[in-house]
Amino acid sequence: RSVDRYPWCMACKVACAQFAPVKAEVETNLDTIADGVVQAMGETADLVLLPEACTSGYFLEGGVLESSLTSGKLLSGIWRRVEGKIDRAVDVVLGFYENFEGTLYNSSAYIELTPEGSRLVGVYRKFFLPTYGVFDEERFVTRGRDLGIFDTRLGKIAILICEDVWHSILPTLCAVQGAQLILIPAASPARGFSGESIDNHDRYRRLFVAVAEEHGVYCASAQLCGFEGGKGFIGGSKIVDPTGRVVVEAPVAEPHMIIGEIDTDLVAITRAQSPLLSDLQSAWSDVRRLVNETDI
Repeated sequence: RSVDRYPWCMACKVACAQFAPVKAEVETNLDTIADGVVQAMGETADLVLLPEACTSGYFLEGGVLESSLTSGKLLSGIWRRVEGKIDRAVDVVLGFYENFEGTLYNSSAYIELTPEGSRLVGVYRKFFLPTYGVFDEERFVTRGRDLGIFDTRLGKIAILICEDVWHSILPTLCAVQGAQLILIPAASPARGFSGESIDNHDRYRRLFVAVAEEHGVYCASAQLCGFEGGKGFIGGSKIVDPTGRVVVEAPVAEPHMIIGEIDTDLVAITRAQSPLLSDLQSAWSDVRRLVNETDI
């Protein structure tokens, strides 16, 4: 089945590429990212998802400014590396520390690449900044204030970054506003080793399954792996379909690329069989009233 340019796609392939960036070495990491994009395109992927902060590594703290990029520099850096290697359209979503007019954000860019050139579809800035335990984001970057929902050649796609998906309100808002696929670039250090598996890796799986089942959406994640400052990132990137089935999952900790099919026919079927999203949309005016009446 073919994918038309801007109507909803019937089916497309998403590649989720987890890797360990070299800390603060932006040019080196852009080389790795470009190689991954070309590899994924060769394996017939239509969209390539890469992790949070993958241009620089995550734990930069006071080094965020030196490794930050404007969206324009990111776009030109990617295009310079893939020009002449792209023989069809492929979309790329990747995390980076963004410098926007002197303000720093933990962001993800949605980029469309074609043989003729590159286009920045949009940038999403992380809404919930963890500042507890090993995390200290709010000291070094500013939180975003808008949803990341983009009209793309593959349909309406949302981006949430790492902790954003731990707050159920954001996936809900994305689904209500029409997203059928939610992309989650993440950088999650391993936490909790009470059993045979890693606690936060298991939590991510439960979160994605719950979001997918409640809203009838696909969830696709790309996680950092490797070590920074003695902290190991979990990897375990995955794609979950609207029924809550894990379509494909990467191994823990090691660099890996997974590819899975996104079929929006399944979105429609799932939502018809379990109309939780339409129930929410029909009650939306009362939900808004209740929110306005809630004093926090």
